[in-house]
Formats: sequence, structure tokens, C-alpha cells
Amino acid sequence: MIVRTYHELRQLETFEERYRYLRLRASVAEPTFGSERYLNQRFYRSQEWRNLRHHVIARDEGRDLGLEGYEIFDRVYIHHMNPMEARDLKQGNDAILNPQYLICVTHSTHNAIHYGDEGLLAKPLVVRRPGDTKLW
Repeated sequence: MIVRTYHELRQLETFEERYRYLRLRASVAEPTFGSERYLNQRFYRSQEWRNLRHHVIARDEGRDLGLEGYEIFDRVYIHHMNPMEARDLKQGNDAILNPQYLICVTHSTHNAIHYGDEGLLAKPLVVRRPGDTKLW
């Protein structure tokens, strides 16, 4: 199993490189928690998670994949770079609360990472210049 880290991610300069590093290519129908979904719901409501979430957002300056120029102006998701499973919550795996394995993302980037679909990623803005004759 590949262990992805924030330190390694920061070494990658482009958004595309960072996305490819994190891409999982999971199946849409693949269950993550199944009947034990209550475990991750309880976890994400905990004060410990909320405090850590604020720390990660501040560290990444609210940017998609922590990259300058990709500021998030909507809801910020905190992505576990290494997928979390029910047993991690049951056994108290410290890695799920380690900022070294977390990154800020948008909803569309989060879905692209999980389903391996670059088409879900936000498109870069087109810089408009005086004299442009074509609309976007």
C-alpha cells in the first residue's frame, strides 16, 4: 500500500501533479463504511476533528491541494490522503488525526481524487487582456 504524505505532496509544483499523486481510481459503487457509516459521521462531528480541520485549513491557506492560485471560495473539504476505514476508527489509528496525511480540497477535486476522473477538476481561469476579441 502506498502511503501518501503532505511533505511529498508539497514537493510537487503543479495542480495536475498533486492530483495525480493523490488519485485513487475507486469504483463509484465501492462501499467505504457500508453499515458502519455512523462511525465516520461521529468522527467528523468530534471536537478533535473540528480543531484539526481548522489547523489544516490555516496551514493550506484555504487553497485547493494547498496550491497558490487555487483559493477555495466555497466549502473546504479536508481529504485523508490515505483512505480511512472503519477499523481505523475502531482501533484508534493515530494517522487519521495526523495533519501529515491531510490536505484541503474542493468538492470537485475530492470526487476527482476518489473516482480518478480529471474531467471533474475545475478548469483554470482564462486571463482576459485588453484587445481580446473572443469570449471565453
